[in-house]
Amino acid sequence: MADAVRHGRALVVGLGIAGIATALRLRQVGWEPVLVERAPARRSSGYFIMLFGAGVASARRLGVLDAIGDRGHPELAVYEVNRAGRRTPGMSPTELPNLVSKPRQLLRGDVEQGLFSALPDDVEIRYSTVPTRITQDDSAAEVTLHDTAADTTVTERFDLVVGADGLRSTVRRLVFGPKDHLRPLNYMVGATALNEPVAGFGLREGLILAEPGRSAWTFPFADHAPSLMFSYRTDDIDAEFARPPIESIRAAFGPRPAGPVLESLFTAFEQAPDHLFDSVHQVKMPSWHRGRVVLVGDAAWCVTLYAGMGASSGIAGGELLGTMLQRHPGDLPGALRAWEARMRPFIHTEQDSAYIMRRIFTPHDRREQIMRTVMLRLMNRPGLGQAMGKIMKGPDFTNKEFDVAAV
Repeated sequence: MADAVRHGRALVVGLGIAGIATALRLRQVGWEPVLVERAPARRSSGYFIMLFGAGVASARRLGVLDAIGDRGHPELAVYEVNRAGRRTPGMSPTELPNLVSKPRQLLRGDVEQGLFSALPDDVEIRYSTVPTRITQDDSAAEVTLHDTAADTTVTERFDLVVGADGLRSTVRRLVFGPKDHLRPLNYMVGATALNEPVAGFGLREGLILAEPGRSAWTFPFADHAPSLMFSYRTDDIDAEFARPPIESIRAAFGPRPAGPVLESLFTAFEQAPDHLFDSVHQVKMPSWHRGRVVLVGDAAWCVTLYAGMGASSGIAGGELLGTMLQRHPGDLPGALRAWEARMRPFIHTEQDSAYIMRRIFTPHDRREQIMRTVMLRLMNRPGLGQAMGKIMKGPDFTNKEFDVAAV
């Protein structure tokens, strides 16, 4: 641990994957990170994620790869099903063409816990705390922090502020203004972790029910009940939030009878103690840094869950930020420019890939459903990855393995 010399004090807002990875790397290169999190405690829940080569490489250098682990298994199987329950062989999104190695299949909590366990005990973490004001001068960023549990406020100065506080970032709003940087894809997602396999399926079996404009997925693990995800197209995002999530999900799959498999998934989602229900957006910004403030992860770019690169890009972005600060000592503007110049092409490719991957997850209409069927058949045939790329009219998926943080 290169902590003999402190190069600066950094406020990291957000105790998710990007925030913890950033704080860990800052500490390794000699900075003093202070982490703040709006929740009253670290959240351990989470749903299915994939960790691709880009994230694996950064996690290995950060020393957390073994702690993160892998819930994948060679015997995992995925089936395409219809409402009547008829099964045909399917393909997991972990089996994308042209990849040298399969991505790791994980729960979000696995990654967060692996990163968190590597943080030194002397890294300060403040829960129930949110920034309410950020100003800057030539020497520091001055941040007003509100402790919502104690209802107290303090103002402190930092050499750097890192906004790793997600899609609807408070840091982004305070520093980059109220302009809406969210670009809707006009899709909704609902997700939860199941406590048992789907009836009629084994522990290591997942399913995909894909119809024009809507889909239901369960993602299997080697040693854990599957994660469930609903995805569907909408023309009115606000209307989806105007009623209970399960009602919106059921309406999206209506008016046809659900059938036994889909009905069991509706019931599992409705009865789950914890779930995610949200609209799908990307974040598009001309710059991810301003003065002494920088955004990382979903707060900066949000590639969406369809790209499958949220965890990988968050870890890689946090590691690279610390590396650039180490390479540009005493030159914060130069470090942030170099960091963004390295990350932007990588992120642009992943944001573009989200539109291709969305067709895999949820075909927009009947035409895309036919394209999806053809694509999956090609994916299952060795040597036809290039043909698949032409059909999907997009890049291949090798960018997901590019070690963007290796400089």
